[in-house]
Amino acid sequence: MTIADPDGLLAEQLLRLTRRVHRIQKRHLERCGLGITPAQSRLLRTLAHFGSPPRMADLAERLEVVPRAVTTLVDGLEASGRVRRVPDPSNRRVIRIEVTDRGREALRALRGARRSAAEEILAPLTEEQREVLGGLLDTLIDGGDAPSVPGGERHC
Repeated sequence: MTIADPDGLLAEQLLRLTRRVHRIQKRHLERCGLGITPAQSRLLRTLAHFGSPPRMADLAERLEVVPRAVTTLVDGLEASGRVRRVPDPSNRRVIRIEVTDRGREALRALRGARRSAAEEILAPLTEEQREVLGGLLDTLIDGGDAPSVPGGERHC
């Protein structure tokens, strides 16, 4: 006798949807012809949300990756002229990363690609279903850091 596992099914559905979203976004990124990887796209979008050019460590923290990963991404974007390293005005030992004009153009194109990908993903849904989905996603996103298992235990 098999016991139904609705949470396991939901988890599998979420993982499958996440993979589908990544595939579709990657395809739309490739259509842009910018030569930017999804990881570089994420770094550019993150840079755009800083009020002033951040340090590499700030980017690594915001992206939740190790600093070496940020260095590799910045190297690629700098080689294509989309970002540049600039000295910190108050501490010349510190390097900050800023988006160039070419990087801002890429961001505009990336926004269009993401919008097209979202339209493709959401196409099967009615307007009412989209509103419900948006509310559900907000709830999940804002769910905080509550333990996933009673008592705070984690299972692998």
